Amino acid sequence: MQVENGVVASEISGAVWVKSSASVGNGNCVEVAALAGGAVAMRNSRFPDGPALVFTTAEIEAFVDGAKHAEFDHLTG
Repeated sequence: MQVENGVVASEISGAVWVKSSASVGNGNCVEVAALAGGAVAMRNSRFPDGPALVFTTAEIEAFVDGAKHAEFDHLTG
């Protein structure tokens, strides 16, 4: 099943949504789900019925690598 950007996140068949253990339980989390074929969907935990963004494996790898190297630290204050 091909999942497109903007699909209602809660309607992605078989998606198992996961959030970081660093989440403090206040509902302000990004959740991810592995999709068939290696893609990854992301959603805002405050809006589980909102749209999902879908990324390729290469896109997720680039983002995670950047996060590991503190390239996005300026976004958190």
